[in-house]
Amino acid sequence: MTPVDLPGPGLWTTSVGSLPKPDYISSGRSRRARGEIDKAELVELERRATREWIEFQDSIGTDVLVDGEQYRGDMVAFFAEALPGLELGGLVRSYGIRYYRKPIATGAVGRDDAVTVEWWQYAQSLTNKPVKGMLTGPYTICDWSFNEHYASRRDFVLDLAKVIRDEALELERAGCRFIQIDEPAASTRMDELDLVIEGMEVVTEPLGAHTITHICYGDFHRAYPKMLDIPVDQIDLEFANSDFSLLDDFAANPFTKYIGLGISDAHSHDVEPVEGLAHGIRRSLEYLLPERTFVDPDCGLKTRSVDEAKGKLSNIAKAVEIVRGEL
Repeated sequence: MTPVDLPGPGLWTTSVGSLPKPDYISSGRSRRARGEIDKAELVELERRATREWIEFQDSIGTDVLVDGEQYRGDMVAFFAEALPGLELGGLVRSYGIRYYRKPIATGAVGRDDAVTVEWWQYAQSLTNKPVKGMLTGPYTICDWSFNEHYASRRDFVLDLAKVIRDEALELERAGCRFIQIDEPAASTRMDELDLVIEGMEVVTEPLGAHTITHICYGDFHRAYPKMLDIPVDQIDLEFANSDFSLLDDFAANPFTKYIGLGISDAHSHDVEPVEGLAHGIRRSLEYLLPERTFVDPDCGLKTRSVDEAKGKLSNIAKAVEIVRGEL
């Protein structure tokens, strides 16, 4: 397990990855679709939003920052656009009224150039705090795509894993100390957890950085403690939405990795009060070590408003400050 080189007694604050986009990006994308601005102008708006989110996280004392993914739409389609062997198909609904263009594997998946490194370097240049590298995991890309090329899902996942591994290695060479490989699809297909583990092993085996995976809302009770076999240093999980019920499983089988402790419900518009968030942290520390705990929202906050996201992150930081003082 790669140790964390961060100051303090633990309970480090972070965010899962995505943050809401300001209105000027949405209008900028609409203007580009109408031919009123070019790609370079849109990129400047995305850089502006990235800078604003980095500055905000710094202002509230966040320990490990994210770039907010202001330059991404859907987490799978973003990579599919950049990877040979994948094409974007028509729109399908992901949840609610949100849609994405579902990728199609039409050939062997490869990688010509870095996909995320330049954006990570820009975000990291804006702060002295570490910024996470953010990648979508091979299992999720496979599960959220159509397959018209590979003989099996396993073949598809393992080819994707090699591509994501190479991207992670390039992030590491650029100086990235925290690399997150998101696998939200794992929580909906617990019967394929072995395949999630096999794909992740390909990605993380050569890495020296602190590796993280985020698994979204799901029936974690069926996957625990087997999820501890996923070869990463840290697993980020939601707790707020499920009233911290997974802690009961930790009582029977202790959690042995670093954990991302989701204490604010990313599906709720409510900005939870500081004391309620602090209570959730205290409950968790009956089963977890503070020096192996990161505190964040349940999931990415891109579906909240900018003000809601800032309120949630600010209150998480205040709650952590209170509990750190109690330690």
